[in-house]
Amino acid sequence: MTEAAQITVVGAGIMGSAIATRLIEAKLAVTVFDLDKAKVAALVAKGAVAAASIAEATRASDFVILSLNHADIVRAVVFGDSGVAAAASPEKLLIDMSSIDPADTAEMAKKLSAETGMKWLDCPLSGGVPGALAGRLTVMAGGEAADFEHARTVMQHLCANYTLMGPSGAGQTTKLINQLFCAVLFQAVAEAVKLAEAGGVDPKAIPAALKGGRADSSIMQEFMAKFAARDFSATGRIDNMLKDLDSLQAFALKTKTPMPMTGQVVEIHRLLCAAGLGSKDSAEMMRLLDGKTS
Repeated sequence: MTEAAQITVVGAGIMGSAIATRLIEAKLAVTVFDLDKAKVAALVAKGAVAAASIAEATRASDFVILSLNHADIVRAVVFGDSGVAAAASPEKLLIDMSSIDPADTAEMAKKLSAETGMKWLDCPLSGGVPGALAGRLTVMAGGEAADFEHARTVMQHLCANYTLMGPSGAGQTTKLINQLFCAVLFQAVAEAVKLAEAGGVDPKAIPAALKGGRADSSIMQEFMAKFAARDFSATGRIDNMLKDLDSLQAFALKTKTPMPMTGQVVEIHRLLCAAGLGSKDSAEMMRLLDGKTS
């Protein structure tokens, strides 16, 4: 496959739009589909082509990227009327960059391959919108080695770190582990900000002071000053994190894996959603610790 490969992006939300924008800026041919016409129009203005249906977009493409919120939506997009499967063929590759349940992924990948010959690579990501726009995402993939290599045609423009973790579903399992670290560390950063403020230490000075030590992390470096400033600008959604954490807990229950610390952080996310903050950024944790959730 050459740089002339045709790429479809289904899902023009926050992440899907960032992925499509990066591919457009890399001078690749990008077709987009989303039910929200305004989001599609914004990408068309950047150079994408709009498709009337998912099947139409699939028919015109070598790679179909999905960026969707839930396994049920992925299933409907792939196997529903005028979906991916309706125009699938063995030479095409589905790259699912959504974060969904590993078992659902493995089941759908097997079904798509058996019915159409089209292969499925689960490619959940870490790095958010900034990582996508800069081509610096971390992507943990699940699928066959040949499909993983084939997808480099696309992934070389999106990723700084692209790793095959195992068969279908292994990428999604790794993403759950990623979300465990992120959720726990976001809460740790929020608590550290409050403790620094209580002790008369400028929390914005903490990342530089601890840089290179054992407590250092990219989340502390990127988010501690943001949390300290009560900067609530969107870099992600709490309800999306809770969705992933619910999947993590379900997987842990199925595998009988004890996760006491994660359980507490899940309930904090649930409290934030119950307070009406689900659509907001993780910095909203500061409102909870400040006693201001409205």
